[in-house]
Amino acid sequence: MNEQAKPRLTDALSAKASLSRIASALERLAPAPAPAPSFAEAEAYVWHTDPDRLEPVHRVARVALDQLVGIDRARDILLANTLQFARGHAANNALLWGARGMGKSSLVKAVHAEAVAQGLPLVLVEIAREDLSSVGRLLALLGQASDRRFLLFADDLSFSHDDTQYKSLKAVLDGGLAGRPDNVILYATSNRRHLMPRDMIENERSTAIHPGEAVEEKVSLSDRFGLWLGFHACGQDEFLQMIRGYCDAYGLVIDDDRLHAQAIEWQATRGARSGRVAWQFFTDLAGRHGLTL
Repeated sequence: MNEQAKPRLTDALSAKASLSRIASALERLAPAPAPAPSFAEAEAYVWHTDPDRLEPVHRVARVALDQLVGIDRARDILLANTLQFARGHAANNALLWGARGMGKSSLVKAVHAEAVAQGLPLVLVEIAREDLSSVGRLLALLGQASDRRFLLFADDLSFSHDDTQYKSLKAVLDGGLAGRPDNVILYATSNRRHLMPRDMIENERSTAIHPGEAVEEKVSLSDRFGLWLGFHACGQDEFLQMIRGYCDAYGLVIDDDRLHAQAIEWQATRGARSGRVAWQFFTDLAGRHGLTL
């Protein structure tokens, strides 16, 4: 090799080494997405990004379907819709909205458990609100698993006036140009019927030049759910019935008078009655009786 060629070769090798280091750094910053799982490992998964992956959940935190008291109509409708879908039939996306702590999320997980108990190939996939922008990639992944049906679960949704995340939901509800995979359905929960605060809706309507169009896009998002299931605050009888149901299910023996007195005192200190408050009271009661839940 002549003397003039040596510097050029050294420069080329140096440039190649630099490119290799840059490529390695980029891979560390944005690792390749993990391959889709076989879905035989677990019956539920959580979607994560950076990198895209489905993390299995081996033990889902949920309440048995028959322990969900005071929501019989919503329970029956959602269960029927879920079983239809899991069996490969037509079914609707569902929005569960209303009072906090009244079993919206618990019902979604409970109907999924019932479908699995019946031997149906239904997989629960939870997606966080902040990851909604990646839902298109998730749908593409789930659409490849033709031997499974997927219940996509978005919990506690709400949007502010400058929030654009809601647009990503249209890929699930309307399907866009490519269409939503036939093996995916969406269940979402929210404290708000229209997924945004009422005062924000009224404010935008009152100040807009075209009030009818000001919030139409966001409000119409909830209209795209085929099922609307409302959840409302429970009365004292339902509250006590929930707690009695937990006692019976876990074998905790206590007379009604004593149970009611303690439960009413508990809800008075909380200033609210709901399924969540009933479970919190029962957890305290079970602990005092030496039970492990």
